[in-house]
Amino acid sequence: MSLGVSVQPLIDTSAIRLVLLHDRDGKLLALLPGEQMLDLTRLAQLTGRDLQPVKGEDAKRFFAQPGMQTAAGLEKLLALPLALDSGCPEGAVSGYEPHTGWSFQLTGLPAHEQVVKGTFALPPQEPHKAAAGAADEVVITRAVEKFTSLRVKQRLEDTLSLPGLSESMQLIVKLRSDPSAGVDDLVPVIKRDPSLSAQVMGWASSPYYAAPGKVRSIEDAIIRVLGFDLVVNLALGVAMGQVLKLPDDTPRGAVSYWDQAIYTATLAEMLAQRSTLEPRPRPGIAYLGGLLHNFGYLVLGHLFPPHFSRLSRYIEANPHLEQRLIEQEVLHVTREQVGGWLLDSWKLPSEVCTGVRYQQEPELANEEERIYAQLIYQSSRLLRSRGLSDGPHTDCPEGWPEALGLTPEQVQQSLDEICAQTESLAELSGMFNRGR
Repeated sequence: MSLGVSVQPLIDTSAIRLVLLHDRDGKLLALLPGEQMLDLTRLAQLTGRDLQPVKGEDAKRFFAQPGMQTAAGLEKLLALPLALDSGCPEGAVSGYEPHTGWSFQLTGLPAHEQVVKGTFALPPQEPHKAAAGAADEVVITRAVEKFTSLRVKQRLEDTLSLPGLSESMQLIVKLRSDPSAGVDDLVPVIKRDPSLSAQVMGWASSPYYAAPGKVRSIEDAIIRVLGFDLVVNLALGVAMGQVLKLPDDTPRGAVSYWDQAIYTATLAEMLAQRSTLEPRPRPGIAYLGGLLHNFGYLVLGHLFPPHFSRLSRYIEANPHLEQRLIEQEVLHVTREQVGGWLLDSWKLPSEVCTGVRYQQEPELANEEERIYAQLIYQSSRLLRSRGLSDGPHTDCPEGWPEALGLTPEQVQQSLDEICAQTESLAELSGMFNRGR
């Protein structure tokens, strides 16, 4: 078949998708239906090669070359070794590369001696939409038994071998859940923990909070600079992060765990503060939900270390998909399920557990606490549009600002404020890493 090529700027995600991979033998292209998941295991079986997707930044450099904007450049590209999924339509097709939005149009699929054909694309499977709680525990238990050598004991928490929270952190969890607790209850708890005391003083002195004058004491840091809610939330964020270490082999080019946590928490809090809903969402709870929204990612790294590198490569190969769909395919459980379940077992406020569990599908949350899932959902997608959070760039549902008691102008102002403060927020997130 003769191959006619042209280059067009429009992206149609229902078209075919081009993925650039490599191994020690060089580059290979994969063409597959645009909305499906590239299965790296099936691709390896088809090609006999141990292929990995190129890093996102390398893909951007490669497809930004001037030659890629010409028909001749596309002809040369498609002459590379190429895997063609059997689900690609015959005849004229359009396609795109997801990291860059680079798009192209073909009068026919490539057909040369270096093309191999087979099935290596899968339609992504939605996680089971059951109620959280006991149903989530069943899903997690099955995944643990399937992908590890562990045999689940009577209590799943015992099987996971997670270190417990320190005494001071257990007290802080109780303070977070007590609506009558205040600074007088918090200061003694902070003072009895030297590490936490040092972190509170460091937060209060950070450029983001820009406190006038020198911060001289724990009381000064809490009362004059940070406030009860923020200290409790930051302390809990540190505690959760200390229980589990960051996985070693994360997706390349990803926004750092703590940067995403701080950006999401700060934006969710801003949106909650500006909301006119009645009853109004509690900004402190919105902040804590945002801070812990990705906690389940750490749990997945702890539960499935042999499989985590594989998960990372699948995320890199399928940047157009929500990561929960990839986790469902690779591990049969998602970060939202394990994160929400574990936070609930540690007795964090139910609004936080609901926000974390249903952040990808807020419509399933109970009506009283749905607002916190919606705040995380929208904050994450807004941050993705500025490269401050991981995941595909997708539009927020129409009319969502009004549903949260916000105007589009308030949303834009909040996002612009976050973007203007990324340096000081990143310095704050760096304190979490240093405190580990």
